Amino acid sequence: MTVAWLAAGLLVTVAYPLLDDGTPAAAVLYNGFEVATLLAVLAGIRRRRPVHRTGWYVFAAAVLVRLAGDITYEIYRQVLDEPPFPSLADVFYLATCPLLAAGVLLIARGRLARDRAGLLDSAIIATGLGLVWWVFLVGPIAADASIPALERLVGAAYPVSDLLLLAVAVRLLTRSGRPTLSLALLTAGVAGMLASDAAYQVVTAYAPDLEGPIAVGWILANVAWGAAALHRSAGAADPPAGPAAPRLGRGRLTLLAACTLLVPAALFAQGLTAGAAGVDWPAIGVGAVLLFLFVLARMSGFVTEVQRQAGLLEELALRDALTGLPNRRVFEERLTAAVAAGSAQVAMLDLNGFKDVNDRLGHAAGDRLLQTVAARLQGALREGDLVARMGGDEFAVLVPHATPAAMDQVVGRVVEALREPVRVDGHELLVGASVGTADDAGTTDGYEVLRRADVAMYAAKQAGERHRRHTADLDVRAADEAWLGAELRTALDTGGLHLVYQPIVSLPDHRMAAVEALVRWDHPVRGPIAPAEFLPVAERTGLMVELGAWILETACARAAEWHRTLGPAAPARVNVNVCARQLAEPGFPELVTTTLARTGLPIHHLTLEVSETAVLRGGRVVRTLEQLHELGVPIGLDEFGTGHSSLGVLDHVPADLLKIDRSFVGSITRAGRHAVIATALLQVSDGLGLTAVAEGVQTAEQAAELHRLGYRYAQGDYFGTPLAVPGFARSDVAAIS
Repeated sequence: MTVAWLAAGLLVTVAYPLLDDGTPAAAVLYNGFEVATLLAVLAGIRRRRPVHRTGWYVFAAAVLVRLAGDITYEIYRQVLDEPPFPSLADVFYLATCPLLAAGVLLIARGRLARDRAGLLDSAIIATGLGLVWWVFLVGPIAADASIPALERLVGAAYPVSDLLLLAVAVRLLTRSGRPTLSLALLTAGVAGMLASDAAYQVVTAYAPDLEGPIAVGWILANVAWGAAALHRSAGAADPPAGPAAPRLGRGRLTLLAACTLLVPAALFAQGLTAGAAGVDWPAIGVGAVLLFLFVLARMSGFVTEVQRQAGLLEELALRDALTGLPNRRVFEERLTAAVAAGSAQVAMLDLNGFKDVNDRLGHAAGDRLLQTVAARLQGALREGDLVARMGGDEFAVLVPHATPAAMDQVVGRVVEALREPVRVDGHELLVGASVGTADDAGTTDGYEVLRRADVAMYAAKQAGERHRRHTADLDVRAADEAWLGAELRTALDTGGLHLVYQPIVSLPDHRMAAVEALVRWDHPVRGPIAPAEFLPVAERTGLMVELGAWILETACARAAEWHRTLGPAAPARVNVNVCARQLAEPGFPELVTTTLARTGLPIHHLTLEVSETAVLRGGRVVRTLEQLHELGVPIGLDEFGTGHSSLGVLDHVPADLLKIDRSFVGSITRAGRHAVIATALLQVSDGLGLTAVAEGVQTAEQAAELHRLGYRYAQGDYFGTPLAVPGFARSDVAAIS
C-alpha cells in the first residue's frame, strides 16, 4: 500500500509541472492530491493504530486546514477573479503551521523525551537560522512602508510561522537514536514544506514567474506525509526511555559552531550593505543573548554528563561489576591502611564446587550464585569490616583492629551464612567455602598478610577443612609445592617423566588382557617422586591438561608399536587415566581422535579410565564421556565403590569397565562386609553387562578368592609390578571381553 502511494505521488509530481499554473486542471490535480493525502493519513491511522493517535489526528487536521486554504486560494483566483493575498486563504495557511508543528511533536514525543542535549542543539541551530531569517526576510517585509499595513502584517506572519516549522524540523533532525521510517518521512515532509515556503517567499519578491514549480515541493511533502501514515512503522511503539548521551561529534560540533557565528555574520552583512544605521540591532542583540544562553546550557550539560560518566568510571574501577562488592584494588588499599594502623585480620575464601555449578547449570547460574554469596557475606560482617571479590569465586574479608579470636567469630558467621542452600533456577545448591585467615604479626606489608591468608586457604582446601589459620610451617609446604610445580614443568619440557605399564590379567590363568599406563618421575636430585605427591600439584597448577595429553600420546604410541612388532602377543588394550579437568576441557574428544590417528592405534585398543569421584561432578565431564563413548572409545570407572553415590553413577555415565577399589580386595579372604560388597558389585556389573576388574591384588589367596566369587579379571602387584617394558609372551596374552 505504501509503495502504491509513492508511485501515485511521483506520477502527480511529474505531471503537475506539465500543466500551466493557475489553470483549473492544475488546481484540480493539486487539490485532488491533497484530498488523497488527507484520506491516506486517516486510513493509516485506522489501519496502523499508532500509539500517539492524538498527534496523528492533529496532523490530519493540519492537512485539512491547508487543503481549505488551497481551495479558498483557487476560488479567489479562478472563480472570484480577485487577488488571493491577503484573504481568508491566509488565515487557513497561517493556522496550518502551528497544527502541523503540534501534530509532529506529539507523534515524535516518545522519541524526543529526555533528550536534553538534542533539545538544546536544536534551539541553537534554530536560533541561528531564525536570526538570519528574521534579519533578511521578516524584518525587510515588516519595515517596508510602501506595502499596505495589512499586507505587511500578513507577509511578515508567513516567515514567522515558518520559523516554527524550522524549529520543529531542526528538533526532529537532532533527535537521539535511529528514527522509524514513518518518522523519517514525516521529517522529510516538514523539511520539504519549509523549503518550498522559503522559496515561494523569495520568488514572489524577485521572480514571480517561478511560482508554479515551487508547488512541486508541497506535492512532495504530501507524498512523504501519506507514506508516513501508511507505513507499518507508524504503529511502532516508542523505544524505552533512557538518558541521552551528549552526542557532540565532529559534524554536529561544526554545525553548532557555524550557527553561533551567524550572529557576527549577520552583523557584518548588514553593516556592509546598509551601514550602521541599517543594522537590525534589536534582532541581532536578542539572537546573540539567546545563543549565548543556549550554548552555556549545552556546555553545562555536557560538562555535567562528563562528570557523571567520570564518576561512573571511577565507581566501575573500584567495584566488581557482577556482585557490586569492592574489588581487589580497593581491598589492597584498605588493607595497607589497616596494617599501618595495626592488628589487621584477613580471611581468604574460595567456594567449593563452584566450577561444577558452571559446568552443570551454565555460567548464568554461576553468576547468580556469586551474587547471592556476596550478599550473604556482607550480611555476616560487622560494621567497618570489608568484603571484596578478588576474582572468580574467591572473596577476601578484612577485619581491622581485631584479635585472632574475634576473627574466628567472623569466620564462624561467614561459614554459617554459607551453610544454607542457595536456590538458583529451581536447584538447591549447597555451597561451602575453604577459609584461610592470617594477621599482620611480624610484618608491615599488607601484601604479605594477604599472601599468608591465601596460603592458609589453599591448605584448608587441600585438607578438606573449612578453616585454617596461617602458621609458619604452611609457608614451608607452599614453598615446596611451588618448587615441585616448577620442577614438574621442567621435567615435562625436558623428558624427565616416563610411563610404566601394569598388567591386567584374566582369572584363573593369569594371562595378560590389558595394561594400565602409569606416569613416573625420577627427579635428578630428589630421586623418585610418588605420583600421589606430584599429580595433585599438577592439578592445582594447571599442568594436568598438558601432562595428561603427553601421557595419552606416549601410551598410544607405545601400544601401537607393540601391535606392529608383537602382533597377537601385544596386550589387547592400553588403559589411560584421565582426570575431570581434562574431560572439562573443550575439544578433549577431538584430542583423543587426533592422537589415535597420529599414533596409528585403533580406537578399540584404548580404554580411558576416570575416577568415580570425578564423574560425580556431572555437567561437561559426563557430556565429554558420552561423546567419547559414541566415538567408540571404551570407558572405565576407576576406584569404583568409593564415591558418594556409586550405583547412581552407573545410571547416567556410559561405562564398559568397572575397576573395584582395592579397599574391598585387601580383606576379601576374611568373611565380612568387604567380601559381601565385592560380591554385590560383581553382580551389579554382570547385570549391566560391564566388565569388572578387581584392583590391588597382593596375594595368591586374594586371587583365588576373587575367582571363587566370580571375578574374571584382576590387577595388582601379585600379577606384575608396573614396568617400562613388560615381558610379553604369546601364551600370556588374553583379551578383555
